[in-house]
Amino acid sequence: MPYLVSSHLPDSPAGERFRALVEQGGIARLPGAHNGMAALQAKAAGFKGLYLSGAAMTASMGIPDLGIITVDEVAFFIRQIVRAAGLPLLVDGDTGYGEALNVMHMVRTFEDAGAGAVHLEDQLLPKKCGHLNDKKLADARDMAAKVAAAAKARRHLYIVARTDAAASEGIEGAVARAKLYMEAGADAIFPEALTTAEMFREFAARMPGVPLLANMTEFGRTPFFTASEFEAMGYRMVIWPVSSLRVANKAQEKLYAALARDGSTQAMLGEMQTRAELYETIGLGQYEALDASIVATVLPDGAA
Repeated sequence: MPYLVSSHLPDSPAGERFRALVEQGGIARLPGAHNGMAALQAKAAGFKGLYLSGAAMTASMGIPDLGIITVDEVAFFIRQIVRAAGLPLLVDGDTGYGEALNVMHMVRTFEDAGAGAVHLEDQLLPKKCGHLNDKKLADARDMAAKVAAAAKARRHLYIVARTDAAASEGIEGAVARAKLYMEAGADAIFPEALTTAEMFREFAARMPGVPLLANMTEFGRTPFFTASEFEAMGYRMVIWPVSSLRVANKAQEKLYAALARDGSTQAMLGEMQTRAELYETIGLGQYEALDASIVATVLPDGAA
């Protein structure tokens, strides 16, 4: 049903629903959804939670992932995805958009927009994709202060602390940071850019009982693993952050090349979502039925 009908809105806060998804057992599968349409398609495929990637957001805006977008710009993406699918959403919070007070503002803004969870990372600005070189790390105590600020500000938001330390400080350094972040109030840990199954298993063994998130991004430092393989290695969540955007971008590239070459889109019809499929996905018929059930002509008194 359309999100406009209040009786069909979720009856519990998004953070509580995200926590329940993580704690229900197995591994929470969180595909990236870079807009409302992607969220609807992921939901139709059977997913119960979603992820909003900073890299996907910025790329969809035509800019690089260097921490240069604002909290309000992210909130626009959160609102459309949550509105479309109604699923608990984990949001990339980058470095928190500043220091402790900025982090607290981010938490409140994301909660108000409908997010269920956020992850904060221990990089310094300009931050980089976790699978690139020369990342600069924040002091672990400064990052812990941000985590504590997020925990103090949240009403229900699930807080994931990301550490990029494995590349420069090894598993030992990454684990030490992760333990400090958990003490500061994080609910889960995201060890970024681990490069072997052995590293994933060792990190999990060193953090018993802590919910862990794995990042299965393409073209990065992490080899391909399935959700089941991550679960067997001790992980409770897995994200595919930019996959939907990569596929959509490749399809658009083919479309524009065909249009420039042929002066027509006819050669691409077989790869297009049809009008009927589009209307089915966005629920046009349900919105029209809702409109028809409410909008009726009201005659003024004495006009009968």
